[in-house]
Amino acid sequence: MAKRDYYDVLGINKGASADEIKKAYRKKAKELHPDRNADNPAAEDQFKEANEAYEVLKDADKKAAYDRYGHAAFEGGMGGGGHPGGGFRPGAGGNGDFASAFSDVFDDLFGDFMGQRGGAAGGGRQRAARGADLRYNLRVSLEEAYSGLSKTINVPSSIQCDACEGSGAENGSEPTTCPTCSGMGKVRAQQGFFTVERTCPTCSGLGQIIQNPCKKCHGQGRVHKDRALSVNIPAGVETGTRIRLAGEGEAGMRGGPAGDLYIFIEVEPHKIFERENSDLFCRVPVSMAAAALGGDIEVPTIDGGRSRVKIPAGSQSGRQMRLRGKGMPALRGGPAGDMFIELAVETPVNLTSKQKELLREFADLSEENNPQSSSFFSSVKNFWDSMKG
Repeated sequence: MAKRDYYDVLGINKGASADEIKKAYRKKAKELHPDRNADNPAAEDQFKEANEAYEVLKDADKKAAYDRYGHAAFEGGMGGGGHPGGGFRPGAGGNGDFASAFSDVFDDLFGDFMGQRGGAAGGGRQRAARGADLRYNLRVSLEEAYSGLSKTINVPSSIQCDACEGSGAENGSEPTTCPTCSGMGKVRAQQGFFTVERTCPTCSGLGQIIQNPCKKCHGQGRVHKDRALSVNIPAGVETGTRIRLAGEGEAGMRGGPAGDLYIFIEVEPHKIFERENSDLFCRVPVSMAAAALGGDIEVPTIDGGRSRVKIPAGSQSGRQMRLRGKGMPALRGGPAGDMFIELAVETPVNLTSKQKELLREFADLSEENNPQSSSFFSSVKNFWDSMKG
């Protein structure tokens, strides 16, 4: 069977550019790969055909020969003089040629799955390793969360080595290209049908090795040191708030970029106030007499001030009164929260004989002054009567 035109195999025009040829081949390779065409026995042959076409058209010399002589350029008699016939025969290599094609399109087929797209797996040298991100847990009081503050923290971390300026090499020397991976940071190995790519074991993916390491950092390009950082805590933070300080994390390996520092805020519990988002709650005990007669009480506010609150006569435990705008400030702007006063009516203890006598007299006179009790016990009586029936 006559061979198909290589341009037709890839679905491109004869004047296609190198980028267009590569793009067309990758599209065909994905479309025809046998692993994606288990129900198509011809997929492997079609994939090899696309591979053969690409092996010729991607090379400028081979492409020029093919454009001039067609398939005859790679058959006997056309070799030598720079033509590809002397050292290359499309379709004759079997698994070797197939592996070459699979290697070339490896990143497109599996790059997204392996999380390597755009990185060293694409063929370029892997850049110096980025430093790790650091976490710092910071506890602040509710008052500090209300007003905001500037705080100095000590962070155990690593910084760039000043002796070698982060290169990891002793002064006067330079890192050399890794002989194992030729500076690519990756090595490839043929395992049957597949080409497997992994991080170079010699240079750990950096693409370079250090023959004369820095004595201070031992070739790491960084040294451990505690740092004092000033952190601005905005007003309104709450437990779980995260503050990111870009570039303040661990220094990168051999001049790589530094990681980030993340500060996680924890607001300590308060003895007086409870917080719910931007609102505050304050439970205030009041005497039985004050709750019954009504009156004014003075309550604290989170800013250290005081506010007077009027208690309506006959108030019960659990009654709430709102002080608008007396809560926590909003972290990202907007109105402040409110403060809620919750009454807790307190029963007197350690009564004197006189107090007991007065309370008994009061109880005899106050049968009609306890509507909740009257309603409850009336319901209880009806319940017992119904059970008897």
